[in-house]
Amino acid sequence: MGLCNIGVEVRVAGNSKRSHYASIQMASKLLQRLRSTPLKEERGPGPPDEPPESAELVDDTEGLSLRLSGTLSLSEDSLASQESDGMGTSYLGSDGHGESKSQDENSSYTLLTKQLREMWERSQNVRIPIRLTFEVTDANIVQDAHAKYVLYTIYLLQTGQYDPSPAYISCRYSDLYHLKRRLLALFPSEMRGVSFPCKRVRKNFTPETIAKRSRAFEQFLCHVASLPALRASSAFLNFFYLRDIQKAQALTCAGLYKLALPIWTNSWRLQEKLCPSGPSTHRLLVLAGLVVCHQELDTLEEAQAFSERAVALLQDAQDKHISLLVPFLNAHIQLSWRVGIDKRESEALLQRLQETGHYNHNVPSLKEFLVKETIS
Repeated sequence: MGLCNIGVEVRVAGNSKRSHYASIQMASKLLQRLRSTPLKEERGPGPPDEPPESAELVDDTEGLSLRLSGTLSLSEDSLASQESDGMGTSYLGSDGHGESKSQDENSSYTLLTKQLREMWERSQNVRIPIRLTFEVTDANIVQDAHAKYVLYTIYLLQTGQYDPSPAYISCRYSDLYHLKRRLLALFPSEMRGVSFPCKRVRKNFTPETIAKRSRAFEQFLCHVASLPALRASSAFLNFFYLRDIQKAQALTCAGLYKLALPIWTNSWRLQEKLCPSGPSTHRLLVLAGLVVCHQELDTLEEAQAFSERAVALLQDAQDKHISLLVPFLNAHIQLSWRVGIDKRESEALLQRLQETGHYNHNVPSLKEFLVKETIS
């Protein structure tokens, strides 16, 4: 995501907007410094500072090096173009003709080119580990009728490869605090070493507090996601996408497909990054929402692709979600016919389900399934 951009949105009037904007710019600079250097402050005259929070002082050298690391890429074309002179460099004399090289120099350059080619070929078989990381990209101070709080936008990114579909969540300090308490109740031993920024009675909206908490939230989520038992728990997974699924379902049932589609899409991306690859009720619900919204908005190629993904997942699920296979098959057959894709395999599977008694004509459509399903 590059640099962290912390902005502010304050629903108040007068000079408070300008003062909050200036302070939040300072928070952005502080967060960038927290990411790149350890926290070391020289103490000057005056009253002592408040003791730092433990989660704000955790060194993240390894994660930082992953963010700043680069990759040297050598293509076959560039290597092949170097073989004529060993290093891809033209040596011209004053008369315009190439200077003669010794046989030893030519052999040295040829050997170096061969070594570079071998290194490049070996690198194609090296798998870079994919790691999930979290970055706070935005922090808005919100003032509504009930309270004043900071709303953090946190992106989920996969390092080790280009991530074309980052997903995000928006949450408050209290949301993350309740997640920490829930995980601590369910997994006390695993959560023993996981740090979290403490609550503050005052100074919750200063640039220093916002910047330090942003960094601490990143470290907290990265730590939890690195522990298999915590990452696979329903408490952790539901924190990221359950409310979005419920909101998207309500919008879809109300016929507001344009508003529902981006929420379904982000929920799908979150599940792709967080969840195991197998089918689950929440994953199938999201796929149903994507198929219905794309179909209603007449983006049929996307609807067909998501229905095909659902059918593939359900075929691997055996009998656990067999009741959903028929609605997805019906949608896949219809959509494949409309976009001109071969549908005979799905028709044959539907015929087999009918012969085995798993198919009847009272099966609800995907839209009916979304309306009736209770999401929890």
